[in-house]
Amino acid sequence: MWEMIAGLLVALAALALVLEPVALARPARAPAADDDGLDFEDPTESDAPKVRALLALREIEFDRATGKLAEEDYVRLKAKYESDAIAAIRAEDQAAKDEARPAADRAEEVIRRARQQGRRACPTCGPRPEPNAVYCSTCGRSLVAASASARCTVCGAALAEGAKFCAECGGAIAA
Repeated sequence: MWEMIAGLLVALAALALVLEPVALARPARAPAADDDGLDFEDPTESDAPKVRALLALREIEFDRATGKLAEEDYVRLKAKYESDAIAAIRAEDQAAKDEARPAADRAEEVIRRARQQGRRACPTCGPRPEPNAVYCSTCGRSLVAASASARCTVCGAALAEGAKFCAECGGAIAA
């Protein structure tokens, strides 16, 4: 009889130990004073080019140290992955700088580039509506070289500064 009571007490104690975490559900622990709340991810699972290149460099160093990699292969691979890592780090830094600029500055830069793309301006008549024009459609001046003299719209001859008529063909010059 005492054996049965002792067995029953042992069984109840084991059951209590198993069910204790479920029965006494504890609230989530508060962050410790030194816990900054960052969730760190495993760097080997990252798809970032910088991380991949740096992990490859670490693997190359390990293979060389264990004698699995020949010296000439080590030099070639190290140079390749170092340049990949440097390029990725520079690209990441440039992206961070671009994001740090105010959105208004980025928008202004996009607008400025769009306006300059393919449009040229005549020193006399101003911006031309024709994209990639070589000569001004009004005065005939070259839009490629800013210092070039105006050209006749009829024959293409160079015009003297302030001329009203072309010296070659006699055609009137539009003002």
